[in-house]
Amino acid sequence: MTGRSFSRVGVVGLGTMGAGIAEVLARGGLAVVGVEVDRDALERGRGHLEASTGRAVKRGRLTAEAQQEIIGRVTLSVDFADLGDCDLVIEAVPERLDLKRKVFAELDRVCRDDAVLATNTSSLPVTDIAAGTGRPAGVVGVHFFNPAPVMKLVEVIATVRTEPDAVARVAELVKGLGKTPVTIGDRAGFVANRLLFGYLNQAAAMLESGHATRDDIDTAMKTGAGLPMGPFTLMDLIGLDTCLQVLDAIYAESRDRRHTASPLLRELVTAGLLGRKTGRGFYTYDGADQAGPEAPDGPPPVVGIVGVGPLADAIAALCDRAGTKVRASAAEFAACDLVIEAAEDAEAGRALLSAAAQAVKPGTVLAVTSTDGSVIRQAMVTGRPADVVGLRLPDPAAPLAEIAATVATAPDVAGRAADLARRLGLTVVRCRDRAGFIVDALRFPYLNDAAAMLGAGYADAASIDAAMTLGCGYPTGPIADLDRLGLDRAVTVLRALHTETRDPALA
Repeated sequence: MTGRSFSRVGVVGLGTMGAGIAEVLARGGLAVVGVEVDRDALERGRGHLEASTGRAVKRGRLTAEAQQEIIGRVTLSVDFADLGDCDLVIEAVPERLDLKRKVFAELDRVCRDDAVLATNTSSLPVTDIAAGTGRPAGVVGVHFFNPAPVMKLVEVIATVRTEPDAVARVAELVKGLGKTPVTIGDRAGFVANRLLFGYLNQAAAMLESGHATRDDIDTAMKTGAGLPMGPFTLMDLIGLDTCLQVLDAIYAESRDRRHTASPLLRELVTAGLLGRKTGRGFYTYDGADQAGPEAPDGPPPVVGIVGVGPLADAIAALCDRAGTKVRASAAEFAACDLVIEAAEDAEAGRALLSAAAQAVKPGTVLAVTSTDGSVIRQAMVTGRPADVVGLRLPDPAAPLAEIAATVATAPDVAGRAADLARRLGLTVVRCRDRAGFIVDALRFPYLNDAAAMLGAGYADAASIDAAMTLGCGYPTGPIADLDRLGLDRAVTVLRALHTETRDPALA
């Protein structure tokens, strides 16, 4: 099979993903044979293909003539024997090992000896799938991302048995289709899903623990971390059953607590609440629970800042944009509605906050920002812990404020703090006093997973970053994000998270 390119490609399974792969191949000028289990499934597959290309025509991205040419390149069948002349066959059936092995046994029977067989599995080990054939050297993983016609990343997976030439030919085909191939070894979840689902699962556990609400977690990760959508919106879009399958497959290999599926996720799946496709998952899709952000009420507050450094400068600039003057000396704090501690370490922050607490008027909110100390520890040195909240700006350039109430915070104080932050033009989310608040508690373990993947030599930095930007739509890859946010900050947050939870995955 050395050196030959693919000209005729089969696709087994024409659900949303399989039909999308068939469309990508046909757009690339290849003859495609699409196979389904029966006529009804075949017609659904035809409908997926026609609907997807039809949307492209409506949006002006494809002419009607080009649509017909693409559809004309796809031959649909319910007979596996029609795959006999294909150079490459891609399996895209549901994510069940028994089903995939059954498909590959049939492909082994009907396909030419020199044909390459590929699986589009998103989480199962390719080696386990290849074991059902007599040609493991010719089996490759080729993981497209949904929607296949749009997403640029394709993970190309080689097992220890796969011939290098087969991997190289598949990667070259992917390039020719206008996609970016990332070639990696056979590890459950590969790069993108292994990183993505650890984060999604942690978000579900965070919700289940009562740390923050669904809406606040989603808002925090969109506004504060710059992600295209929050974790619960994304899980509902993927399908909660698919999320559970991927997590179970990764955990079966890794035994990592980060991939132990949240009981809440498992409960929703058992109840048949699978996300968008069933009308209800973490959200209900009738518009009833899509609340908008609260509007600010009143003029900008009078703000005092204690501490110096980049964070203090960022808060001062924020106040300036909101049209309020900053008070920076104890003599001026009596007029403040809000005093923010912006020291560069917890010990200095405690000293500054304690002094400020003596100068402010009754009712002034005191806010703690330091990342390496719990809010309650800082609050207790003030002598007025009922007036203290945590206030975190996870990205000073982003308009998000995280407000954390401690067990000692007075019932109305966190609400007043949130109102004051909104009057500074910030989007506000609320959570409990836990290390990392929301954004950092979710972001840095994911970044730590990426660093561990890099350190293990599984994939290089460029491949890891490409997987998350091209495969998941992230604005920045995790390795680049670590450099942007600072390795010292990452270590500080991870140490705080590990000290609090003793989770080995956070070391």
